Amino acid sequence: MKKTKHTVRFRRKEKTNYKKRLKILMARKTRLVVRKSLKNITIQMIKYEPEGDKVLISVNSKKLGDFGWKFSKKNISSAYLAGLFAGIKSMEKGINEAVLDMGLHSPVKKSKIYAALKGVIDAGVKVASSEEVFPSEDRIKGKHISDYHKIKDFEKIFETTKNKILNGSGKPKVSGTLKNEAVLEGAK
Repeated sequence: MKKTKHTVRFRRKEKTNYKKRLKILMARKTRLVVRKSLKNITIQMIKYEPEGDKVLISVNSKKLGDFGWKFSKKNISSAYLAGLFAGIKSMEKGINEAVLDMGLHSPVKKSKIYAALKGVIDAGVKVASSEEVFPSEDRIKGKHISDYHKIKDFEKIFETTKNKILNGSGKPKVSGTLKNEAVLEGAK
């Protein structure tokens, strides 16, 4: 196998752990890729292909605003909800099984990455994991946030958002090929 510029550069900059990637790819399953940034959490279902990886599903925690989530998009509660949304989209596309790919993130128990994983599993996707790594139900529902910030309705809004995700009742999707057609359909 010929080393490309891309592979050498990613290895030099330590952006990819190729030993870990090879082990994940040898499972021959769809990868559940969870990445966290300072403001959001991104969850993707990725399938390996010789030409390059193919993204099947991509969900960013920014989308939670479509379901009425008005709080931070980077906490454990939003990670769970984004995982739940990604899991539902995966099941709709026929992805029933995956393997977790955390990239270069350290596997810290009860972290945002495992909250997102729990959301995906609760949606029905089979991913190998242990119950001891998941955050507690109180942390997933945001009890620690509502206690600290004295937000009375946090857990209620969490449940409402969760139900909207489960029922698929976010903002209406634009139908039609042109925006004008969608506007005309809404006016009828």
